[in-house]
Amino acid sequence: MKMIFIKKANILQLLFLLFVLSSCTKEKKKIELSDAQLPKSTLPKMKPLTNESPKLTAAYIDSKRRSIEAFYNRTWPNHSANGSFLVAQNGQILYENYEGYANFREKRLITSTTPLHLASVSKVLTATAVLKLINAKRIDLDQKVNTILKEFPFPDVTIKTLLNHRSGMRNYAYFTDRDKTVWDRHNRLTNQDILTIMATKNIGLESKTDTRFSYCNTNYAMLALIIEKITKLSYKEAMKQIIFKPLGMKNTFVFDYEEDKDTIAPSYKGNGVEIGKDYLDAVYGDKNIYSTPRDLLKFDRARNSPAFLSPKLFKQVFTGYSNERKGEKNYGLGIRMINWETGQNFYFHNGWWHGNTSSYVTLQKEKVTIIALSNKFTTRTYKVRKLAMLFGDYPFHLDKGEKEE
Repeated sequence: MKMIFIKKANILQLLFLLFVLSSCTKEKKKIELSDAQLPKSTLPKMKPLTNESPKLTAAYIDSKRRSIEAFYNRTWPNHSANGSFLVAQNGQILYENYEGYANFREKRLITSTTPLHLASVSKVLTATAVLKLINAKRIDLDQKVNTILKEFPFPDVTIKTLLNHRSGMRNYAYFTDRDKTVWDRHNRLTNQDILTIMATKNIGLESKTDTRFSYCNTNYAMLALIIEKITKLSYKEAMKQIIFKPLGMKNTFVFDYEEDKDTIAPSYKGNGVEIGKDYLDAVYGDKNIYSTPRDLLKFDRARNSPAFLSPKLFKQVFTGYSNERKGEKNYGLGIRMINWETGQNFYFHNGWWHGNTSSYVTLQKEKVTIIALSNKFTTRTYKVRKLAMLFGDYPFHLDKGEKEE
């Protein structure tokens, strides 16, 4: 009888031990690897920011919505907008509006799921993919570009000087449009063409690398090639795997000239005349991402998640690098900023390509996202920065319009 009791006790102990070990294994499975811990065969991916708090009260949302709607109606009176607009806080939409036509000929209306061209706001997304690769230690921020793109002709240019526009390179739109011996504008230019031209056509630097800030689309065309080289995927597929798919950005994609030219929303002049494509429309990285405000809200909140980057790298993203002359305007790693003497900082990026204009504003302290997109040319898109004053001490002037890409 005693032996039977001991055996039963041992069996119970064994079962308990197996239960504990099983629980530990389950706990281990819950532990997510950081970007730096990922196997080299696995891409780092953006992670959604969930369960933001506090939840906004109905009274607060209603109050802000009324103020935002009044601003919207002043900025685009009589339903004159042609685009998409959204303001959110803590990931909760306070106000959104979709007006006008994605395609004037087809009378296809713009809705919450209509992707519009982001123009230079695409740079923020390109920079995000590069930063994830840096965070995963696939590349280094200060790595020389010619160690990745072997034919790249400027030995002092680093990934960092591409991200913060201090490479000193010339804008590809300018060195390909004047001289047929450099490029025949009857042919569509590609990112690889830009690299080859710089390597073979004696296209020198505009200024010595890292001596001054000069906003230049060539920087981001090269960053797109770096993404392709490191991931061994097309830029379109890499962006999908690193950013769009993990965040559920179902209405966001990289424009593929051959596949998408007849289906995307065209852009228009202010008078409604359609603007056709030109030889620069196949270049990506600096532009050519289509998206919606709701998708960009997911993207913005993920960029404010602790899982986005290491604290050290995140801080570098929002440090200004264009300090040659004292002033409020500055540029970080893929983000514009205004740094006031009061210590208040404002982070954003605007865009302009053909008739497309865009504005992306992220108020970090207040957890506010502001998005405006239009495919009919207007500078009113850029006025949405003034809405920051509803949420914090941002010294904008309501009577001052600004046009800045």
